This record gives sequence, structure tokens and C-alpha cells, in this order.
Amino acid sequence: MRPLNALYGAVLLLAIWQVVIWLFAPAHFILPSPLSVASVFVRQPLFLLEQSLTTALEIVLGYVCGAISGAAAAFVLSAFPAAGALVWPLVLILQAFPVFVLAPILVIWLGFGMASKVAMATIIIFFPVASAFADGLRRTERDILDAVSLTNASHWQTLVRIRMPLAVPALVSGLRIAAPLAPLGAVIGEWVGASAGLGFVMVQANARMQTDMVFAAMAVLAAMTLICRVVVDRLTSGWTPWATTR
Repeated sequence: MRPLNALYGAVLLLAIWQVVIWLFAPAHFILPSPLSVASVFVRQPLFLLEQSLTTALEIVLGYVCGAISGAAAAFVLSAFPAAGALVWPLVLILQAFPVFVLAPILVIWLGFGMASKVAMATIIIFFPVASAFADGLRRTERDILDAVSLTNASHWQTLVRIRMPLAVPALVSGLRIAAPLAPLGAVIGEWVGASAGLGFVMVQANARMQTDMVFAAMAVLAAMTLICRVVVDRLTSGWTPWATTR
């Protein structure tokens, strides 16, 4: 993803937003103007920075934990197909649960601190990474496996030296798909119960009808989402030299 394209999209969105304000003149608490939202950053920059850092830490920890656990689960279940046949249906059932159902449970189990938010982000990241990597490991071309079977390579050697390297593009795809989901997981956890973070700011500001603050927090979260995707794109671009980062 190219940052310049995201910038063009943001400018276009702001222009449409301002035109809507001019045409319909909605009440400030319904839809504030872009200038009103920008003034929030001028009035309370340190407050927004502090809350953003809390959410950013939750995002980074959740993404790292989710990516590692997802890739590890896919590898282990591919190494033991019999176990995978039993476990994958359970994973799919858990994936079908709405995240808003899991978030309150995590808050009860882990408390209102950062742990429940990191766990929520980890769960959201886990599924796309695990599914993509497992699919890549499972879809190794039959001709390649037939050729390897003519050698003395063991099951583990085939998995580690043949199937896993060929599945790296699928893993990269899963990591890139999951990147924009990490902020969502952290914020959902903050919505359910928190004392800090952008999600906490949104809930508190919405209760007080401070819509400009809500939009300011949303703008920061959108920027974080784009940054997550760009960073993951850059970090994983060297894993598949034959592919180009879009």
C-alpha cells in the first residue's frame, strides 16, 4: 500500500466532509466540521498523545502475540494432521463468535488493564494469520511432494525445508490482512472497559456529546491503522522478493 495514495484519499474525504457541512449545516454534536475536529488537537495535544500511546502499545503487543501464536498454531497443526483435523473445527467455531461477545469475558478474566485489550487484539490477529499460513502449508503442489517422496526426506524435513518456505507468501498475505485489524481489537477491548486509550476517549466523549473529540480519536486511530499496514508491508517485503508491495 502506498502512503501517498492514502494521503490523497484522506484529502478527498475531508473535502467531501466539508461540502456536507456547507450544504446541510448539521448541528455540531451531530457532525462537527473538519476545523472543529482539528481544533481538538490544538487544545488537547498531550491528552490525545497519551491516550494514543496506550492504544499503540496494545496494538503492537496484540499484533506480535497474535502473529506468533497464529503462525505457530498453523505449523504445529500441519505437522500433526490428525490433531489438526480435530482442532481446526474448534478454531473455526471460535472465529465465528462475535468479538463483542468475547470482549466482556476477557475483561472479567483479565481485568480493566492492558492485558484484556492485548488479548482481544491477539485473538483478532490470530485467525487470519493461522488460516492463511495453514492454507499455504496445505496447498504445496503435488508434483513437488511427489518428487520429495522419491528422496529419503522425513515428514519433518519436508515440512521445514519444502512446505514452509513455499508457504511464506501465504503467511505474508495473512500478516498484511491482519495488520488493519489490530487497532480494532484494542479499541473494542477499550470500549468494553478501560481507564485509558482511544476507545476509552471515544466512549467518554460520546457520553458527553463531544463529537469533535470522538472524531479526533477516530482520526488518530485511522492513522494508526494505515501505519500498521505500511510497517507490516515494509517488514515483510523482503520475505517474498518475487512479490511487489502494493
